[in-house]
Amino acid sequence: MVILSVDYGDVRTGIAVCDKMEMLASPVTVITQSYEPKLMLEIEKIIAQYKPELIVVGLPKNMDGTSGERAEKCKRFADTLSEKTGISTQMVDERLTTVSAHRALNATNVRGSKRKEIVDAVSAVMILESYLASK
Repeated sequence: MVILSVDYGDVRTGIAVCDKMEMLASPVTVITQSYEPKLMLEIEKIIAQYKPELIVVGLPKNMDGTSGERAEKCKRFADTLSEKTGISTQMVDERLTTVSAHRALNATNVRGSKRKEIVDAVSAVMILESYLASK
């Protein structure tokens, strides 16, 4: 099944998708839109293109496992996304995905503005890979 992954952020939102065999998670894009209704429209365009059957959304838990204000915002976003698209969403613990994404980009020598442009999409890939590994 095709699964879409969202790393929701206030300024940038990373999107990734996996193939039907659930073997390969690939970055799609980073949406730089802070106004949620416009962000939803951009995600709906991506959904129309990839036709996912499930959407996983990163859940930024605190290091001690508790949920803070940001986690609650992501849950509300996932609920709204599910309501607007009719596709079920699942939350996936995203602790340290941004750190891991930066490390991966360091290993491939991606620096500066290019890193800023893609780090959220790489984080979305890591969220999706985490979900796939947990299945």
